[in-house]
Amino acid sequence: MTAIAAATVASTVAACGGSDDSGGGTSSGGGGGENEASDIGVTEDTITLGAHYPLTGVAAPGYSEIPTGVQAYFDCLNQEGGVYGRDIEFIFRDDAYNPTQTSQVTNELVLEDEIFAMMSGLGTPTHSAVVDFLNDEGVPDLFVSSGSLLWGEDPEQYPMSFGWQTDYESEGKIIGEYIAENFPDAQVGLFLQDDDFGEDGEAGIRQYIDDQIVAAERYTPGNTNVGPQIAALQAAGADFVVGFNVPSYTALSQLTALQLGYDPQWFYSNVGSDPTLVGGLLNRFSEGQVSDAALLDGALTTGYLPTVDMTDNPWITEFQRIWDECGGEGDLTNYRVYGMAQAYTMTQALQAAGQNPTREGLVEAVETAGGEWEGPVFAPFRYSEDSHMGTGGMTIERIVGNGSEEVQPVRITDIGDAPIEEYDGEAATPPANAIPDEESVVD
Repeated sequence: MTAIAAATVASTVAACGGSDDSGGGTSSGGGGGENEASDIGVTEDTITLGAHYPLTGVAAPGYSEIPTGVQAYFDCLNQEGGVYGRDIEFIFRDDAYNPTQTSQVTNELVLEDEIFAMMSGLGTPTHSAVVDFLNDEGVPDLFVSSGSLLWGEDPEQYPMSFGWQTDYESEGKIIGEYIAENFPDAQVGLFLQDDDFGEDGEAGIRQYIDDQIVAAERYTPGNTNVGPQIAALQAAGADFVVGFNVPSYTALSQLTALQLGYDPQWFYSNVGSDPTLVGGLLNRFSEGQVSDAALLDGALTTGYLPTVDMTDNPWITEFQRIWDECGGEGDLTNYRVYGMAQAYTMTQALQAAGQNPTREGLVEAVETAGGEWEGPVFAPFRYSEDSHMGTGGMTIERIVGNGSEEVQPVRITDIGDAPIEEYDGEAATPPANAIPDEESVVD
């Protein structure tokens, strides 16, 4: 869990405590002075970042691949000179999607490994357990791998934390509007994870189709028996089901519906819709009776990043090159693309923080310049002093085989009663070697 202000070079440098001629940073050195050990986790030669992921346990499929994408991007970045000549060291630890374990490994990252910043910590229930600690310790908590409002809605409460992906409420709004316009007679059921993930998605979707919703069923992560929930949706007459759930529960909901002879139109939020992963889970959970993701054919979902089936997309081309050159075993997956895209944004943030960054300066750099950053995501980030929300735009897509086809182009919105609008911007083109341009970071 499984995102606008411009700044001049001078104002960014001043805000971040850099020297007058240090600029916003390049990835091959530069700056007017010498590298210094400017804050915890920053030496003359390295910047240390940390993260927590479920490398084991029920949430490990898919999510455990994200840090391998991050690592591959940073390894290739380091080969090109890093950021201001510093290598990025990325330490990630296993929390097994257990909040208690998340607290333990985050304590280790902050107090023992002395990270400069947390980056990409994964999960709504897990990261909720450490967000207070990170903010109390003054550790930048950037680009959380979750669409919860908690990371970006209230910068006064959590000044060090930032979202990255589209938040679940905005996603719910875009889904709700699409259903209202294209399926106005549908009897809609909701299949929801019983935490902020499901609650935020439900809040967004109800803004548009509250009168079409006939049932809302919730599951507790870890309880793999979803028979009662799917049966209740069927009994309520729901002929259109929207799931705000993680991938394993996409597979479980599909297998349960198959057993019940229940065949509604499905719409899964982005978090739970990767067909390759879900196909593998279907095969495993059914002990081979279902061999692939064919059950998902025709299901709808959302998108805010290019996916591996978009082989002509220039970002996918670059990320494939990075994986081939700097990655580990296995194929490039959508989860590794997600990790690489986050690492790209993190590189923009480190560049904007100046040659000798501080923790406070890093946060201020994202607030000041981050809303103008371009990259793999389909729509602008919403970063400012008043909002730490990530990108706010999504497409609507239909799953076909192991890929998808767009059925509605990018639309953008924000939380609350912000309207939904068509996005008229153009997709960004990757810079050389997929390393952010200095000008795009600080202007």
